Amino acid sequence: MNFAQPFSTNTASVGKVLIKGGRVLDPASGRDEVSDVLIEDGVIKAIEASIQSVQNATEIKLTPNHWVTPGLVDVHVHLRDPGYPDKETMSTGISAAVAGGYTTICAMPNTHPTTDNLPTLQYVLENARREQKIDVFAIPAITKGLAGQELSEMALMSEHGAVGFTDDGCCVKDASRMRRALEWGRILNVPIMSHAEDTDLTGKGCMHEGVVSTRLGLPGVPSAAETVIIAREIELARMTGGHIHLTHVSAAETVAMIRRAKAEGLRVSADVTPHHLALTDEDVANSGYDPDFKMNPPLRSETDRQALIEGLLDGTIDAIATDHAPHTPDDKLQAFDHAPCGVTGLETAFGVILTTLVQSNRMSPLQLVERMSLNPAKIFNLPDAGALNIGGSAQLAVFDAQAQWLVDPVLFESKGRNCPFKGQLLTGKPIMLFSRGRCLLGADRLRQPVGV
Repeated sequence: MNFAQPFSTNTASVGKVLIKGGRVLDPASGRDEVSDVLIEDGVIKAIEASIQSVQNATEIKLTPNHWVTPGLVDVHVHLRDPGYPDKETMSTGISAAVAGGYTTICAMPNTHPTTDNLPTLQYVLENARREQKIDVFAIPAITKGLAGQELSEMALMSEHGAVGFTDDGCCVKDASRMRRALEWGRILNVPIMSHAEDTDLTGKGCMHEGVVSTRLGLPGVPSAAETVIIAREIELARMTGGHIHLTHVSAAETVAMIRRAKAEGLRVSADVTPHHLALTDEDVANSGYDPDFKMNPPLRSETDRQALIEGLLDGTIDAIATDHAPHTPDDKLQAFDHAPCGVTGLETAFGVILTTLVQSNRMSPLQLVERMSLNPAKIFNLPDAGALNIGGSAQLAVFDAQAQWLVDPVLFESKGRNCPFKGQLLTGKPIMLFSRGRCLLGADRLRQPVGV
């Protein structure tokens, strides 16, 4: 297979499929062993060391270099729908998720109109269902219009499928509003996701404030712009008993604060992006002011990157989320300090983490799957996600853990081409994906009697 080519997202109904000889990684059960997996009518019927041939079943023969895992879960995705079809559509965003090995994603609310009311929430969920591919959940806005003032109709939207609430892209500056949101979150039993950014400290900054920003002559964003809000959110979680989820954390100080909060037993969870785990402010310099390296929060120092990795490995940071944020080429075709923040991530996340952390022996394969599948599903209580359950829906991915491929954004399923990993050689690529009784990726293999 030519791994540089985009994958087909044509779906095929699954009857009986016997996946043989792959390395099954299921952190929910602690399973990490070569096993066979039997799927019948979209349900996992058995996972055993050896399953004999099953009548009328298509056999897919793998090797231990092929990982059979729960489908990946991303709780932070900007689908740009409704309102920004030039950046992304529901169809292209879901296709990008499929190409990345994801069976479950959560849509952010900074759309047009904002996802802050029941009709818009229903539009997002129903539009996603029409694609008949993966599970798309929504995390609507905490405040109306993301303005940080009046709370949205959280109870009503929770009743109709909201799995959490966030003003992502904007910080809820008013502490009393965030307090009320956390109180409602506690009542509704959903997390409140915080975009932790003191914009007064951010100012006109466009990259991490430090030696590199000074050398490049660019205005910087201090780590304190994140940490002062993180400190507030932790105290509000203590005060209310609500569950605060801290997304796209980027600073070493933040990791230390979360670690202390968890040691106290507070309801605090966190995620980190692949780009903050793999890149630093030096990469901004090395890129020659490439706006594809501009994101919010910004890429920080190597000290911060190492702290993020340690926090991810010791459980301080629970999950990896992409913050997939596609832009048009014209959006990014500006001077670095004027270009919008954001990078694509769905199609490169697995390869970036495997290449950066697993191949360097910092992270085990089972830990990768836990942080990219089980944990995000648990944080937001996402049904049928993150685990390979006998009798459960076959939300399942197969990855070639040795496949090397060159990142070429022109071949992305996403409309977004704003990728800081373009031109890099990554290892690890999904080759099959099963969701809700359908094979979304690698369907051609179902027509083969044997082999990969």
